[in-house]
Amino acid sequence: MVKSEPSLGFSPVQSFRPVILCGGSGTRLWPLSRAGFPKQFLCLTSNQTLFQEALGRLLTMGNALAPIIVCNEEHRFLVQGQLDELANQKPKLAPLIHEAQLLLEPEGRNTAPALTLAALATLQAPPEASLMVVTPADQTIHDPKAFHAAIHAALQSAQDDAIVTLGVPPTRPETGYGYMKVVQLKAQSASRESVETDDLTAHDVLVFTEKPSAEKAKSYLSQGNYFWNAGMFILKAEVWLSALQAHRPDILAATQQSWEGRKIDEPTKGNEQRARFIRPDKTAFLQNASESIDYAVMEPSAGSSQAVKLIPLEGGWSDLGAWDAVWEALPKDNHGNSYKGDVLSSNCENTFVHANSRLVSLVGVKDLVVIETADAVLVTNRQHSQNVKTIVEALKASKREERELHRKVHRPWGWYDSIDEGERFKVKRIQVNPGASLSLQKHHHRAEHWIVVKGTAEITIGERVVLLSENQSTYIPLGEVHRLANP
Repeated sequence: MVKSEPSLGFSPVQSFRPVILCGGSGTRLWPLSRAGFPKQFLCLTSNQTLFQEALGRLLTMGNALAPIIVCNEEHRFLVQGQLDELANQKPKLAPLIHEAQLLLEPEGRNTAPALTLAALATLQAPPEASLMVVTPADQTIHDPKAFHAAIHAALQSAQDDAIVTLGVPPTRPETGYGYMKVVQLKAQSASRESVETDDLTAHDVLVFTEKPSAEKAKSYLSQGNYFWNAGMFILKAEVWLSALQAHRPDILAATQQSWEGRKIDEPTKGNEQRARFIRPDKTAFLQNASESIDYAVMEPSAGSSQAVKLIPLEGGWSDLGAWDAVWEALPKDNHGNSYKGDVLSSNCENTFVHANSRLVSLVGVKDLVVIETADAVLVTNRQHSQNVKTIVEALKASKREERELHRKVHRPWGWYDSIDEGERFKVKRIQVNPGASLSLQKHHHRAEHWIVVKGTAEITIGERVVLLSENQSTYIPLGEVHRLANP
């Protein structure tokens, strides 16, 4: 049994750079996950978001450096807000969090260009340390000690210039994951809840294979030397760039050019303890093909002269790829039900309900997923939850807003929620964060009435600046310059 990290018997490793890949869209978790607010920024299995969990798992290891976070430019303020929140929750991690670098992709080009940006940034970020631990931002791991043990073992192998990945022993013939084949080994019990030191041997990876048919998945499970691909990699930055040069020099060239043309947004005065936004050159970056780490490098490297190793991870891992996976990861009552929010049920079995804004009630149903938000409701059989993406595709085809955004829309200064709308009127609830303000603006086609519900508002109206407190209001005439701020 692993009691603590020192008991594993690993020799100390040099510092590593956490790299968090935040580019996923999470379409199978619609309507909670949307293009403008994807699943990695949601609290699904705890009171922290998946992104915060992923970052926290690495920063608590002790030898972590300031993280590099690769995300879509449109999500930069979501990431910054959640970094600030995590720093407040975990003050010991705050110095590292405040030194984070946010690499902003102008458009998503999958994980290979994203990791290439991170590798280029790693080689320039002080202090010098080229070892990277790369993880997606949208997974959950129930046993952090097992995860830390696997990372320590992986760092040992990566120091010898191997590309190391974490592999999850399969517990079922899953067709939704990629698989990795290693040299034959003893079948391991998938039911163990602990990790032993002997389990953390680095195995040579022979083959990366994509999502198989049901028949092949059953065969992989029975053979005992296949692992699920968890999408986590431990390697040196220069090893990644060398492998990419060998297999996809086009991606390396385009990404290097975009990195050389980068622009840096330094934190503004008063916000010095915030991450830097680094913007690669858009024109060059968009020359990249949309390619994954697996296709670009891992598949052609497996079995080649480039060492590719696998460390088993038995830590209750899930990629939460669909609503049935979320249900699997959550605690349940005696009838297999898992409920979040305001839910009433009677005589139900194996159901999952996420009620976001109102009461949801169920009677006499089983194996259902019900996801309620302010502007959309999803009802599906758990076994069909992988097919939610077809609804998202239909929303995209019909150009409906429900695909992109929630009714509540997050902005750098806070958020607004469009709570009612009719002919010639719209009602919004607005929250302005402390110290933040909207831009100075004016509207040629509408006047506005503002009522302070809570707090104190500093309001600019033309040449006047007024302070309003709770239950006070003001009127913004048509065409008048105005601004709202929270002092």
